[in-house]
Amino acid sequence: MSETSTAEKTPPPKSPPPEQDRDRGGALAFLIGHQSGIVIAVALVLSLAIGAALIRYQGVSPFYAYETLLREALVVDGAFTRTLQKTAPLILTGLAVVLPLRVGLFNIGGQGQFATGAILGAWVAYVAGGLGIVGALLGMVVGIIAGGLVGVLVGVLKAWRGVHEVISTIMLNYIVAGVAFWAVVEGGPLQAEASKKSGIAQTESIPDAARVGDVAGIPIGFLIALVLAVLCWWMLSRTTLGFKFNTVGANKAAAGYAGIGINRIVVLSMALGAGLAGLGGALEAEGTLHRFEPAIVGTLGFDGITIALLARANPLATIPAAVLVGILRTGAAGLQFNTGIAPEIVDVLLAIILLMVSIPVLGKWLFRSRADKGSVSTSSWGN
Repeated sequence: MSETSTAEKTPPPKSPPPEQDRDRGGALAFLIGHQSGIVIAVALVLSLAIGAALIRYQGVSPFYAYETLLREALVVDGAFTRTLQKTAPLILTGLAVVLPLRVGLFNIGGQGQFATGAILGAWVAYVAGGLGIVGALLGMVVGIIAGGLVGVLVGVLKAWRGVHEVISTIMLNYIVAGVAFWAVVEGGPLQAEASKKSGIAQTESIPDAARVGDVAGIPIGFLIALVLAVLCWWMLSRTTLGFKFNTVGANKAAAGYAGIGINRIVVLSMALGAGLAGLGGALEAEGTLHRFEPAIVGTLGFDGITIALLARANPLATIPAAVLVGILRTGAAGLQFNTGIAPEIVDVLLAIILLMVSIPVLGKWLFRSRADKGSVSTSSWGN
């Protein structure tokens, strides 16, 4: 009797959840855990699909166009080296956005910081050209310092005067571009003698001994950019300074309560980021054009924004993101020559990628900003 009652009270064993439910939970967990990568993949696929539609509208096969783009950027003679040359400053301008972004700042002044490092780095490398590799190194150091000083100005205005970094960096982009153009036009202090006859605004050519070359077809500037991307990742993830960067970016109020000097971190992040952009300008002048011209900047500074958002503010991820943009930029000219498609299709692709990638980032930032304002207005230390 007792055995029967015991058996009746014992609940039946639970049946395992259906295989379909378990798979659904695993798939959902996977999507949540890898949402950053999924957003990037979706953005790239949609961008390529929209680009394919535009290419088809111009009467060209999208498959042939994309194949031509890759071939011109990677396969034809010298294309791979040119792509890496283009990728080096892109990594650095991407890092110039990533470092301030980790502190909660949006540095869109890469154009001006890049131009500052390019013109002063090119001039110093020319003056010290007789020193050979030392002259090249001096040009790089000056490029870092020049770009970094622009970042310090932005950081000081932000930290002590409350000037939004987006406003100050936009204004400085125009100021630096104007000053750089004035310096190399007719009568400018850095104008080359040859340009007085040709009418092309540029500095003197950097001597061969002070130019940044390549090793086995790999540009030295690209190797420098790789090392700096790894160092930035190590700093942000393995050092006390990186912890302060991330803490200020996550919650400034908590960082200040913990004793972190917020103003110092703000200035330092802008200085480091702008210094890397300035180095990118110096490397572009010393390793690619071998002088400074106003057109050297192009869209490299603004491409850094696309790279940083595509990398989700991860320094290591700026490397593949910059390679992608470098391939598109390098192959654009060959694409036009072989298919007749305007090279601006690359700008359209990059703009769509930026839009698709930035939508979730901007949404998260917007809602977090509103939440922070709500918490400040509804709470106090006395509650």
